[in-house]
Amino acid sequence: MMKTIARPLAAALLAGVSLCAQAVPHVFLVQNSGWMEPFYSDPKSPFKPLVAALAGSVVQPGDALVLASFNQAREGAPSPRALLSFKAGEEPVRARVAHAIASLDTARKPGGAALADTDLGEAVRAATGQVLKGQPGIVWLVTNNRNSPNNDQATAIRNREFYALIHGGDAITKALAFPLRMPVAGKHYSANGLMVYAFAVGPQGAAALDALLASGRIAQVITEPPARLKPLDRDTVRLAPRRVVNAPGVSFTSDARGVLRADVAPDARTPQARIEWYLENTMYPYTISSATLSARSLLAGESRPIALDTQRVRALAPGQPAPLGSSMALPVAQIPDKWSLAALKSAGSAYVLPGRIELHLADQELALSQAFRQRMAALFPGDPLPDIFIPPARVQASTAVLPVEVRVHYGMGPLLALVGALLALLALLAVAAWALARPRKVQVTVDEEMRTMRGRAGTTQAIHDRHGEQVAQLKTTLFGHRLLDVREGAQVRLGR
Repeated sequence: MMKTIARPLAAALLAGVSLCAQAVPHVFLVQNSGWMEPFYSDPKSPFKPLVAALAGSVVQPGDALVLASFNQAREGAPSPRALLSFKAGEEPVRARVAHAIASLDTARKPGGAALADTDLGEAVRAATGQVLKGQPGIVWLVTNNRNSPNNDQATAIRNREFYALIHGGDAITKALAFPLRMPVAGKHYSANGLMVYAFAVGPQGAAALDALLASGRIAQVITEPPARLKPLDRDTVRLAPRRVVNAPGVSFTSDARGVLRADVAPDARTPQARIEWYLENTMYPYTISSATLSARSLLAGESRPIALDTQRVRALAPGQPAPLGSSMALPVAQIPDKWSLAALKSAGSAYVLPGRIELHLADQELALSQAFRQRMAALFPGDPLPDIFIPPARVQASTAVLPVEVRVHYGMGPLLALVGALLALLALLAVAAWALARPRKVQVTVDEEMRTMRGRAGTTQAIHDRHGEQVAQLKTTLFGHRLLDVREGAQVRLGR
């Protein structure tokens, strides 16, 4: 059945765009089953403008986009149904999406007036498996979050099945939910809220989703913070440095990329530093009810444990940092001496030792935060959503990795001293070369006849008498002249 319902959507994608490795494609699934009736019939509904604005903000030139409506597939009525597929270029994406969904309305079952049912899992499986075919991408699901295939009224059970697909399936690498306040009233139903899901397929899809969050493109349309569904076993907390104690010449800061920078003076030799942190829960909307903490640093190729003041965290709510003290070993033995080649190459800048800090949470117990429960109750009154927004029981541990850069700052003094020494040596060599090349004049007396001879340092030349016979040799050095091989009985001397 899956191949039958997904083929129209997959064919539309493959015919309209190509899934290139460089750009991550986007698949937008817009629910149009009976439960969505107020979002379509209310003349003041911001539902369609929201979809168009979100697509226009996140899809960039060169990205592939597929827009499809979905409900539940029936014989003769496939779902999802492709509305638009193209590769983003100069034409505004927002306008194209708005035009494609302008006439979209709630669907009805074939052969009757009954409104169509909803199958969220069917739509997601079609997008990830048949459209993306397991390749990287981002699937956006816009829904009122009522999952009722075959008009099943047990929406809580059906929603649990949907969340099992998210948490247990290997296709989805990262999943976020954006609950939005959107009060609408229709002829048959009314609603207070809408849910937008973002499912990243593959590590590249997750990286693209993270980049969208960091760039603020999603926040330009959806100002509410995303609720994380997956993963819940990594990057669950963040360490923010407060201050460094008893470590002269060492300071810690965090940059915009989330990298911890340890700025170290070249003469710092303190082997241990006491660092006080803020421990932040980044798993909105979950509170870490309880967890056991351990940490270690991997710096300059050395793996060392970090001693924490407390090994237990309790009731850590998202957005409420808790103080955490630690004692951390510094890689002072790996810091190059200021006269080393590595230090001289980094003069005036910084010598960087990359590394990381790993914080492990064991026996992790998560609970849905009360603030989130209250918000969901207001957006979805009477809906079982808060009760099923629960992490799988198997997620009992997590690891947070904090990239670290140990930056040793070297001044220009040693380099300038070395350059000065090299210049002095070059000057000395130049003087020596000049001295070697300069002809030296010397007076030589042969048979009481004084002659003037010239010779360069390192040369030897013959001395002849008035008959043309060699009587001696004159050797010239940097330090003067001397006679060699003087013939016996010859009258040869230096000077007069």
